[in-house]
Amino acid sequence: MIPEVDHALRTLIEREAVDPADVEVEFDAPTKDWAGRRNAPTVDVYLYDIREDLRRRERGWLNEYDGNRIVARHNPPRFFKLSYLVAAWTQRPEDEHRLLSDLLSCFLRYDALPTDVLTGSLAEQGLPLPISVASPPPEDRSFADVWSALGGELKPSLDVVVTAPAYTGRSFPAGPPVLRPTVVVAAGRNGAEPRETRSRPRIDDSTGATANAPAEVRVRKRRRKQG
Repeated sequence: MIPEVDHALRTLIEREAVDPADVEVEFDAPTKDWAGRRNAPTVDVYLYDIREDLRRRERGWLNEYDGNRIVARHNPPRFFKLSYLVAAWTQRPEDEHRLLSDLLSCFLRYDALPTDVLTGSLAEQGLPLPISVASPPPEDRSFADVWSALGGELKPSLDVVVTAPAYTGRSFPAGPPVLRPTVVVAAGRNGAEPRETRSRPRIDDSTGATANAPAEVRVRKRRRKQG
């Protein structure tokens, strides 16, 4: 998932922000040693933080369909925020500012990464990848701390955050399709007939006698009623 996001960002930057023939796009850590080896104008897109977006975590299972039939069930994807420190290296500060302005305009055109720059599983899933730029950093982190950790001097930069889905890989196939209706058979204990299926005497409304009683019983009850 992460290399695919890297590829999408490189494609977007080289297509809409810089000329690949004049400006290099790198993903290295911008340390002092790395910066000292730069001979050409460079845009560095450094991945410095990965955090799960807990607000988008889902429970349950997702169904996979073949027509109208469920063939498998999967865990829902987890979404992760990939934070990139985007900075420019040139011989003059004015050129760096121009590059940063072009980069900012490029990212502001989109609320999510364009689908035509997505590859691999990100393209197959068909889910949007939201992108934000230059948002305030979390309270537990500042950009000055990031530059200090890298051992470099503080430079103007853009904080670009891409939220990308990642599947856990947990899934299982569904059972075969049901071709015949379910049949339920009830039975009593020790082979006896269940009480629910025993026939009960039916009352004859005209005589008050049970319809399945012997004939002499029905006659006797009818005479008693007449007397």
